[in-house]
Amino acid sequence: MEIREATTDDGPAVRSIALRSMEASYSLSPSTIESAIMQWYGVDSFADLLNDDGVLLLVAERDGEPVAFSESALVDDRGDIHWIHVAAMHRGEGIGQSLYEATRERLMDAGAETIRGLVLAMNSEGNRFWEQRGLQKVGEGTVEVDGTAFVENIYVDEDSVELKPVVVDDRELYIDQGDIDRGSEGPFYTVYTDENRENRYSYYCGNCDTLITSMDTMGRLSCEECGNQLKPTRWDAAYM
Repeated sequence: MEIREATTDDGPAVRSIALRSMEASYSLSPSTIESAIMQWYGVDSFADLLNDDGVLLLVAERDGEPVAFSESALVDDRGDIHWIHVAAMHRGEGIGQSLYEATRERLMDAGAETIRGLVLAMNSEGNRFWEQRGLQKVGEGTVEVDGTAFVENIYVDEDSVELKPVVVDDRELYIDQGDIDRGSEGPFYTVYTDENRENRYSYYCGNCDTLITSMDTMGRLSCEECGNQLKPTRWDAAYM
């Protein structure tokens, strides 16, 4: 089996693998799955992913045929694995494990010190996958699928992320310096009201050290001080 970086020619295979993988793993309607695939991996979206220096797309081939792929991103010193999709007919062959190891290795070589795995809560098989790799669930977020928000579980390979206390309006909050999302001008950090990371409060702009407590009129997370904006693919607005 060969694992390599994706190219433009892999677009149709990636869409097909993702479609069959999601059909096998999620109890979503066919129209919802198809819409999500086109949103994430349509021709233009796929080209944008390939052109994003912070995104890593790996394809696993067996006998010259793509059978799986992973989508991940490097966010400062953290590697986020958003998806590992294996074609349904090739599951149980160890391809997911090999693809995970290759993805992890590439992210670590690129500077990642911590690896996060993200999976929808409804995907019991996907959650077991991360647990079997020794990752621990540390929180939840949301991801939009065809206009509907679904709970997404967050796993990390170590629980050593430091919390930075900060006082805002006489209230002590905690900035999770390991929970980072890329913004247009700098990183955003998740803010909690407690040291156990049980109650999310907001985001913190790492570009200008400002607490973000609201979204703009278009529903995008944006820092009013410096204009830093969070990319609208995987933010959690449930607690805003």
